[in-house]
Amino acid sequence: MTTTEPDTRRRGVRSWHLGVAVVALAAVATASLFAGVTELTPEGLLRGDPEQLLVLTESRLPRLLAVLLAGAALSVAGLVMMSLTRNRFVTPSTAGTAESASLGVLVATMFFGGESVWVKMLIAVVFALAGTAVFLRILRRLVYTDIIVVPLAGIMFGGVIGAATTFVAYRADLLQTIGAWTSGEFSGVLAGRYELLWIAGGIAVLGYLYADRFTVAGMGRDFSVNLGLHYDRVVNTGLVLVSVITAVIVVTVGNIPFLGLVVPNLVTLALGDNLRRVLPVTALAGAFFVLLCDVLGRVVRHPYEIPVETIAGVLGGALFVYVVLRTRRRPA
Repeated sequence: MTTTEPDTRRRGVRSWHLGVAVVALAAVATASLFAGVTELTPEGLLRGDPEQLLVLTESRLPRLLAVLLAGAALSVAGLVMMSLTRNRFVTPSTAGTAESASLGVLVATMFFGGESVWVKMLIAVVFALAGTAVFLRILRRLVYTDIIVVPLAGIMFGGVIGAATTFVAYRADLLQTIGAWTSGEFSGVLAGRYELLWIAGGIAVLGYLYADRFTVAGMGRDFSVNLGLHYDRVVNTGLVLVSVITAVIVVTVGNIPFLGLVVPNLVTLALGDNLRRVLPVTALAGAFFVLLCDVLGRVVRHPYEIPVETIAGVLGGALFVYVVLRTRRRPA
């Protein structure tokens, strides 16, 4: 067997995985356009029914785009953070990043309530970046013998920030406001109210351009410096990327639990840890996961709707347990 045959076989496997992901995503995306309280049918669209066309362009298509952008971008953020920290369980949902962004939203609401959503997003980005940096500093000082200690420490750190946010919001009579900002659901997405997510999508593409640098940085400081990589600059770039994506998603559609944790882990367990190779599949898998949760939330109790946050919490929690058990069985 020549050396090119294994490479060709691996490329074929990657192409097959990517093709399956695209087909599955397209099928669920098509189904999502016709799931909802307001009737929308292919026949009505083909005959140009004005009411159905309005629902399609003002609600269903913007909602679909918001779901795809949020799912893909947050999965990429989780993959990048997992690679840079060299730990499978350090992601935006277990490092206090999302909770810090929510605290930033609270501060923006209290002191800059009359400003535009761009100002609120910028404040949320700053808080998300600060919270992530604090957790990484804690992680460097943490001595652990079991891999499960890392997500537990991150969940506790995020819980402290979340508790502080809830307390301040309660004292300021802003609990309902913060709940509306940070609850992960897409029922309120309409044309003109989701476009910030294109920023998250663009930054996810930037992550692909930096994929090789992130892969090298994930091998450690000494190895990266020996290869001529500016380690601190690459790590800081990755953390900014993760913080911006998380803050934009929290500000626009709220927090989606477990997404940035389970999707990158499942993809890398199947395809390896090379970011350039697995990042497109991770983005597609993340978009598929959120889209599936969104469709389930619309059909389980039709005509009522269950928030994506709830569905993702149930499915993501089960997948998280599987990932932990699978990772702990792997040889060191």
